[in-house]
Amino acid sequence: MSQEIIAVVNADQATKKFLESCHFNGLGLQFFANGLDLSNAWLGKDLDIVAIISQSEIMGASGISLLEALRSKKFSSVPFFLLTSPTKENLLRFSLKAGVTDVFVTPYDASKIAIRVNFVIENWDRINTKQQSNIHKPYQTPLIKRVFDICFASIVLLLLSPILLLVIIAVRMESKGPVFYYSLRVGTGYRIFKFFKFRSMYVNADQRLKDLKHLNQYNAGATEVESKTDSAPVLCDECLARGSKCQMPVYADNNSWCEKEYTVFKRATANSAFIKIKDDPRVTKVGKVLRNTSIDELPQLVNVLIGDMSIVGNRPLPLYEAEKLTTDKYALRFMAPAGITGLWQVMKRGKGEMSEEERLMLDNNYAQNHSFLYDIGLILKTIPALFQKESV
Repeated sequence: MSQEIIAVVNADQATKKFLESCHFNGLGLQFFANGLDLSNAWLGKDLDIVAIISQSEIMGASGISLLEALRSKKFSSVPFFLLTSPTKENLLRFSLKAGVTDVFVTPYDASKIAIRVNFVIENWDRINTKQQSNIHKPYQTPLIKRVFDICFASIVLLLLSPILLLVIIAVRMESKGPVFYYSLRVGTGYRIFKFFKFRSMYVNADQRLKDLKHLNQYNAGATEVESKTDSAPVLCDECLARGSKCQMPVYADNNSWCEKEYTVFKRATANSAFIKIKDDPRVTKVGKVLRNTSIDELPQLVNVLIGDMSIVGNRPLPLYEAEKLTTDKYALRFMAPAGITGLWQVMKRGKGEMSEEERLMLDNNYAQNHSFLYDIGLILKTIPALFQKESV
């Protein structure tokens, strides 16, 4: 019979040494670089895993997303612990509601972690029964909606393939850099995925965001905050202190950097969850055409085919926006499908200014009332909304 082990995911060297110093009642520790390595090893080897300890931000790839991925693959239910940096109280509550067994924040206490982990493992059968009854079932795309999404996305990609080719050539000719880019977005049930678009900005546009915070239409009165540096470094100080490994990377323009470098910008826009800059100077000339016609959104049809999104739904949000929307008032928007177009685009886009509160209420309205026929109606109304004059 194989030895019972605790699987440790995404831990830096300091954390590995720390966990090895903890007393887990003789249980062995086995380390995995990420969730994929854990999944492959769990499937391919006779591993008797009795608990998982993951070092990650709550909304990071090895946080709630990893827990949901393991559930979707029907792995055995075992305690799932998170080691993370200090975070907001509402995020901690959300992680526990999502099924995380417990969250330990820095600075870690070896004796407390050992006592808690050992207790949960020994009493897991009783704890798990109660925990499972409180977990909210994630949204499941109805079969008719999924079939429609696949057929619609495939037909549109085929019909527009000549236009897509012209766009690729135009983007290449105007500015150096990749034709496509992706960033991590939060969709249905707070699931994180890669979100694809045609590049409509100059290279390194995301790193210039801190210099344009005063133009954010959702927070026009934000206080000016000076940045410590002229350009965003690859890693923030905290990630460097934890072993030179980014805990929550962002990918765009063929580069990656630490999302915690948005901290200064987020403080300046603390009252706003959304970012919108009118006549954004980071946008290329071709990019303005792509945005005003929504052609830059077409690569998201690939996200639809993959199953990350639907044609109609609430827009998936960047991590730094989604983390502000975990209260009961706003979390409802994440209980609906993520989509390319949706209610707020049809109702408000191109028809004047829209407040953050209005947008959130429209998202919640869609979450409460969406259906297949409702989606078809929104698609028919989307066509005239595509040719709006507002630069968003």
